[in-house]
Amino acid sequence: MFRLLYRHYTRAVNRAHGPMGRVVRRIALLATMAAIAVLGLSTLIVVVLRWAPLPTTAFMLQHQLMVRRAGQPERAVRYRWVEWSDMTPELAVAVIAAEDQRFPQHHGLDFEAIGDALDERQQGGRLRGASTISQQVAKNLFLWQGRSLVRKGLEAYLTVLIELTWSKRRILEVYLNVAEFGDGVYGVGVASELFFGRPPAGLERSQAALLAAVLPSPKRLDAGAPSAYVRERQTWILMQMDQLGGPTYLDGL
Repeated sequence: MFRLLYRHYTRAVNRAHGPMGRVVRRIALLATMAAIAVLGLSTLIVVVLRWAPLPTTAFMLQHQLMVRRAGQPERAVRYRWVEWSDMTPELAVAVIAAEDQRFPQHHGLDFEAIGDALDERQQGGRLRGASTISQQVAKNLFLWQGRSLVRKGLEAYLTVLIELTWSKRRILEVYLNVAEFGDGVYGVGVASELFFGRPPAGLERSQAALLAAVLPSPKRLDAGAPSAYVRERQTWILMQMDQLGGPTYLDGL
């Protein structure tokens, strides 16, 4: 990556002549230095987060800002970090079954899922998301909500960086801590106690599947008072968990 940036910089320098050339060279140098600084800083942050608990995320900060602007303190962020050892493994299996069944095989970007989504769109279906768990972690930690080519590009870069520096188990641990399970309810530490009155280690298999069932739309779907649609998703997720092999599916991660 750094070699590519240097190559672009030297090309710009070689093509520039005269007073305008000096301006071009200066701009090229500043742009190259800025890009190197951004790459270096992002790499350092991601490496540190490989081990450190997360105090907050970009999505939580955005949610908190929105709540303050709307004057709705009752919707404030609720979040508590939980270590992997303090979670039932059923939670990890449930979110893999619900969100990303090729999680152990891909390297952050699931090109097969992207192709399937595009095929469905061409056949007249709606354009569904094909984000992996790794992409959702990158987005939640560092980016903003919405869709744009810039955000997608940053998401892809951060996803690959996370996959290169974190283990699959660490990615799952962070995802289970930062995913939104209700309006302002982030992570299984708060969600399990709020909806079921139990710590994450004490959740039953069906309760883990119920939490995973609301992930597509946590502000609209309710794990505490599940609708028929949520119950239907819960049943499907439980079947998928069985097909994956249950907690033994995590042994290779």
